[in-house]
Amino acid sequence: MGDWLASNWTEVLGFGTGAACVFLAARRNIWNFPLGIANNLVFIVLFFGAALYADLGLQIVYLVLGVTGWYGWSRHRAADDRALITRMPRRSILPLALAAVAGTAIIALALHSYTDSTTEIADAATTAVSLVAQYMLNRRWLENWFVWIAVDVAYVGLFLYKGLNITAALYLLFIGLCVFGLRGWLRARAQQTGAATAVAPRQPVPAGSTGA
Repeated sequence: MGDWLASNWTEVLGFGTGAACVFLAARRNIWNFPLGIANNLVFIVLFFGAALYADLGLQIVYLVLGVTGWYGWSRHRAADDRALITRMPRRSILPLALAAVAGTAIIALALHSYTDSTTEIADAATTAVSLVAQYMLNRRWLENWFVWIAVDVAYVGLFLYKGLNITAALYLLFIGLCVFGLRGWLRARAQQTGAATAVAPRQPVPAGSTGA
């Protein structure tokens, strides 16, 4: 057991910190960000050994996004100290979709040209879409969970192909936690909307109107 842990410590530690991070995000708890930063550091080591260079670079970007997300969430919290939920503006859909496509193309070209990666397209696509999902999470957009579920399904296949079975199992767990997060955020958003409606001032009835 000791030898197994010694040879797989990065995956085991990544499993624990990653699962805790997603669980806290699902609960709208701001402490998901420091745990996420710890998870990034672990995966930098893991992905370097597996030659998943785009995902390694993604973890570095996550460090920056983790700090900015931590700050943003700290400024937008409800009475229960949890993050306030918003909906993704429709005008943001096309720009983010284009960013994911462009990011995939650029990253895949860089991997093909400068690394020994054997999974350029898959590595690039999961990296680009993950950045979009993290941006959406930082903005507290409810729809971030749909994107995370899709990208985590892709990651399971990629990690199994690379022989990172523990990490693949972690991402299976992530899928379940994302579904949990989606349901929780839907409930929270409904409660926020209901509370806002309850405290909204009534509009005055114009003079001479019957109110019908």
